[in-house]
Amino acid sequence: MTKILIIEDNTEIRENTAEILELAAYEVVTAANGKEGVEVALQEKPDLIVCDIMMPVLDGYGVLHALQKNDALKGVPFIFLTAKNERTDLRKGMELGADDYITKPFDATELLNAIEGRLKKNQLLQERLTANADATITSEFVQSSQADVHKLLTENRFVNTYKKKQLIYKEGNWPSCLFYVVSGKLKTYKINDDGKELIIGLYNTGDFVGYVPLLEGTSYKESAQALGDCELALIRKEEFDGLMHKNVSVAEKFVKLLAKNVREREEHLLGLAYNSLRKKVADALVQLNNTYNTEGTETFTIQMSRENLATIAGTATESLIRTLSDFKAEKLVALEDGNITILNVKKLKNLMN
Repeated sequence: MTKILIIEDNTEIRENTAEILELAAYEVVTAANGKEGVEVALQEKPDLIVCDIMMPVLDGYGVLHALQKNDALKGVPFIFLTAKNERTDLRKGMELGADDYITKPFDATELLNAIEGRLKKNQLLQERLTANADATITSEFVQSSQADVHKLLTENRFVNTYKKKQLIYKEGNWPSCLFYVVSGKLKTYKINDDGKELIIGLYNTGDFVGYVPLLEGTSYKESAQALGDCELALIRKEEFDGLMHKNVSVAEKFVKLLAKNVREREEHLLGLAYNSLRKKVADALVQLNNTYNTEGTETFTIQMSRENLATIAGTATESLIRTLSDFKAEKLVALEDGNITILNVKKLKNLMN
């Protein structure tokens, strides 16, 4: 029997939801708050989780984050219940990895359709994974060297040229190809409801861009823009999908890129939440150095607007300018004609400790 976990602090909603699912022949377990929900999930190993967002002790976002760190539970379908129908709240849940959401109040048909839909999609995914595993056993997967992988993905590709500040792709659009940076620099970013920009990632020559929605089968969750003139090679979605399914080395490459992105973003978010202003600016400068100083020179110059650097650091532009002036006085950086020269990256790293 399919087991469903309901995590909901409202007793009436929790009991009514459980009753509906039991009448539909599901096995139901419940929890009254997020912390209890995580404990029940670890113990019961449900086939699907329905979870409220706004709860005491641990909210729904915290529950989802905790479960995704557990190998046994991170693939379990997860549906949010929310009384808040604002677009930003729903979007946040989906970006964290939720499979669906139901807005309260809901009726029994809406609940059951959402659950049945997610269970069917999960079953299809498991069947595909099993098929891929069988393909590996029967040697249908091809294994290549890293050099061969790079050639497969980048050689003899159509190359587009983009000018400074030109949009490469826009949040909400569906991807048709994978991008490879032949030359130049670009950024990915999001704009919140107040019009404030947050830079998500910085990319340099030799980087792949836009692979997350291709792997997830979703639309872009962020936009991409050229920081200067750049050239991007295009790998068609159909060909990328074929390589991911048939070449184990290509799949391994992008799994590692995903893991690296998750780790870096977690570290960056922690820094934005807890670091002082000096540490935030130092971290942003070190990030620029690590991304674009590919030759590893002791000093490094980059043209970067103060506004872009402020969004990377997660601070106001005025605060960034004041901190850069302090760093200039301390001979950590030099500032001239819009250029930023990092003079002592070691001392900047020390500021981050």
